Amino acid sequence: MENGISIYPGLDNSIEENLSLIEQAHKCGLTRLFTSLHIPETDPGRLKKELHETLRAARDYGMEIISDISPATLKLLGFREFKASAFKMLGISTLRLDYGFGLEEIAHLSRHSHGTRLQLNASTMTGKLLSALIELKTDFNHIDALHNFYPRRGTGLSEETLVRKNLMLHKMGIRVGAFVPSSTGRKRGPLGDGLPTMEEHRDEDTDLAARHLVALGTDSVFLSDSLPTPAEIASLGSLKGDQVTLSARLLTHDPLTRQLLQETFTARVDEARDAIRAEESRKRLKELAPASAPRLEAENTSERPLGAVTLDNEGYGRYQGELQIIKEPQGRDDRVNVVAQVEAEEIGLLQYISPGRKFSFRFHD
Repeated sequence: MENGISIYPGLDNSIEENLSLIEQAHKCGLTRLFTSLHIPETDPGRLKKELHETLRAARDYGMEIISDISPATLKLLGFREFKASAFKMLGISTLRLDYGFGLEEIAHLSRHSHGTRLQLNASTMTGKLLSALIELKTDFNHIDALHNFYPRRGTGLSEETLVRKNLMLHKMGIRVGAFVPSSTGRKRGPLGDGLPTMEEHRDEDTDLAARHLVALGTDSVFLSDSLPTPAEIASLGSLKGDQVTLSARLLTHDPLTRQLLQETFTARVDEARDAIRAEESRKRLKELAPASAPRLEAENTSERPLGAVTLDNEGYGRYQGELQIIKEPQGRDDRVNVVAQVEAEEIGLLQYISPGRKFSFRFHD
């Protein structure tokens, strides 16, 4: 996944904090940097002083630099007219076209971008606007989309809205990004209430919010606040795209079982009523086992609550190695080992493991 951080020269952080943040992000595998050049609270003098050094540091690490721009940006930077080449000279590789840009101008820029990529505002895009862009012969090969973030409480998007916008843009082959706030780091001013795309993420753990966005089909995730923690940056760097990743408590000591649980699985297309069944776990167990036939002994054959991760043991014959996540609580069965338990706050993610969808786990003892 091409995930990223956000930097706001002239606002909250010192230049030293921003440079350190860029270095941390690079070390964790983040490849994109978002900045906004039309925030009203920005100190123009500080921004002009810090912008070049910040962008140079990001370029040195090979990061894609995305800038949110509007007509007000021209005045802020002292540009007499809008030219994509002028932003390219600053090192900005992608322009997110916010308020003040007409459809004809966007279409024209897409055909004459001179190597600069464009971003649409995913949150405000509609089917009517997309149809108009198609009529204007917009070149979508150089375009992706990024949702807004929402500083004021109560104004973030609903899950339904985000999914609807994502699906609409995906039908056009447009990849979509969104923001998660920092839950334990410094929140960006002046409000300090976080900068989520989805309102339900405002006070949620950053790692869980990011995995929720991926489960909803979001292609890239950005940390939006001023100074996220190293742990939050690292969690974004380890995100797996196009799958549902669940945090779970490990309940087995069997080495072969532990090895199998590190795999990525696919939910069977013949969806069961009571459990999510892994398509490839039985075969994969045989591949991972020693030269002798795999033999899973009975272990922790307890009751199976909602979110239990189970593995059929040798008592189930040819079903040995079948991995399931329980959707409906079930009683104990001597043939079924309970090997892990999905964390209570993550049970909601199970609904996104649809038939054919990939899923994996993050375990802790």
